[in-house]
Amino acid sequence: MTRKLNLNDIQGNVTRAYGRYSFPFARYIFFHINAPEGGRHFINKIRQKVTTAARWPDQESRPKCTTNIALTFPGLLALQLPVRTLQAMPDEFIEGMKQRAFILGDRDQTATEDEAIRDDWDQHWDPIWQKSRKPGTLGFGKDDVHVLVTLNAQSQSQDVQINPHAELDARTQWVLDAAKECGVTHVTGVGKDGDQPYQDARAVFDEVDGVMRPTAKEHFGFTDGIGNPVFEGQLPLEIEGDAVIGRGKLMGNGWEPLATGEFILGHPDESQELPPLARPPEFMRNGTFFAFRKLHENVGSFDAVVNEEAKRYATVMDIPVDEAVETIRAKMCGRWSDGVPLSKVPTHAEWIAFGEEHGWRGDGVNPFEGYVKNLKYIASPEARDFRYADDMAGLKCPGGAHMRRMNTRDYLDPLNESGVTDTGQQPKNAKATSALNKRRRILRRGLPYGPPNNAHKDDDTEQGVIMIIMGASLFRQFEFVQQQWIQYGLDFHQGNNTCPLLGSHQEHKRFTIPSDPSTGKPPYVMSKLKTFVECRGGDYFFVPSMTSLRMMAMGIVDPT
Repeated sequence: MTRKLNLNDIQGNVTRAYGRYSFPFARYIFFHINAPEGGRHFINKIRQKVTTAARWPDQESRPKCTTNIALTFPGLLALQLPVRTLQAMPDEFIEGMKQRAFILGDRDQTATEDEAIRDDWDQHWDPIWQKSRKPGTLGFGKDDVHVLVTLNAQSQSQDVQINPHAELDARTQWVLDAAKECGVTHVTGVGKDGDQPYQDARAVFDEVDGVMRPTAKEHFGFTDGIGNPVFEGQLPLEIEGDAVIGRGKLMGNGWEPLATGEFILGHPDESQELPPLARPPEFMRNGTFFAFRKLHENVGSFDAVVNEEAKRYATVMDIPVDEAVETIRAKMCGRWSDGVPLSKVPTHAEWIAFGEEHGWRGDGVNPFEGYVKNLKYIASPEARDFRYADDMAGLKCPGGAHMRRMNTRDYLDPLNESGVTDTGQQPKNAKATSALNKRRRILRRGLPYGPPNNAHKDDDTEQGVIMIIMGASLFRQFEFVQQQWIQYGLDFHQGNNTCPLLGSHQEHKRFTIPSDPSTGKPPYVMSKLKTFVECRGGDYFFVPSMTSLRMMAMGIVDPT
């Protein structure tokens, strides 16, 4: 039986990826608490506007703009919470993302940790994050980020989708006015030049049938965010059965929702345990943590490397260059650009036929109808229901592809067998489960930032993805995936080769694309990878429940 949650006590961005609910715009506003009394007053004001996880009866009842709030550890410290409560918070949250940069691969990975610790290592970060959490300040520097207020907005109208609803600006001004009234400082310095007052984000818009419409893509052109986890109590029972396919855990009886405690504190996790909470238990129950990461995308370098490699790949495989470009992109990601998984549609010819069969590709297809059909497909179980145990050699989807690293599915089942016959047949383990993956899942929130698809993009363009990576344990979930699966490759038989999309390629520049022996073609090794994604700053945040927000606002957090 699915766990029943108190959705009125949980913040809405925990259970909802707002972008999936037609909120293609976001704004992230940062604040510094100067005095505990003012901070408590500010928390109380924002609390009254917070969007909870309570379900909306219908489309019309959705707010035009949502509001959510999170705090760094120095933010909790600035509110003068009891020492006993603060001491029990997780170590990684206390230290913050900047202090963990070497673990995450955000510092020079070719140097030792001691060599990499330089005062200027974060000069490529946005000024707001360079100044925040400077060593020795204990989070009390005048520029330290204590509070993040997140706003997500619908479009202006169905006819004008490329502009946000006016409520986004209205709510922004309300938040800024509340901070001023409470003596809380609005922290600016966003952007590479530090000239932006807050971090704006929006879906990548593309022109469809003469109208700019939001897409599910990011700036490299890949369809994104398809496999976000589903956990117990998150969704109504009537839709959970379809939603959990490809997004839950693959067990002996098929797909099941993940344990609530993997993502929300105070509930049993996949080990059937209740992880320790800071006292009082009500302070952390129904809350969670997230890593806020601004990830800049070097679109110019990515396109240049793919195009160069594609010319060689086309010659080796005896295929047209345009087919080689699409194939290399898909092999790096694990999906074709329109969201179709390689594990189900492994060849270029099959992919073209698949798009024609489903109605979004081919002569005579109405662009808008094709756009709608593709969106419907990527939201369906068909786009998510696949496994890796039948492709251990990576002939369909390479073992080091981005998707296989982010969500290993049934790949790590100890009963799986590697190898492939001369005819290209691979061993299959029909009983493979995701038991060794279910404790590493992460909720992905956030949106891309940057210009629409019809604008010029190069490495210097301000573009990328605001990643909000949620989980009950930053260490066990986010940090493990980032360090062991993104920046290292041993679990995927890739040695030191990192993720072809998100990995650091200062030292290791290779990505191997296996080849089916029956084709007579050799494996192909990409050898000129560059670092396509760079972290431009961020921090770790605690997402309090409504109960916790009320406790902080009242100044009553009693660990006894």
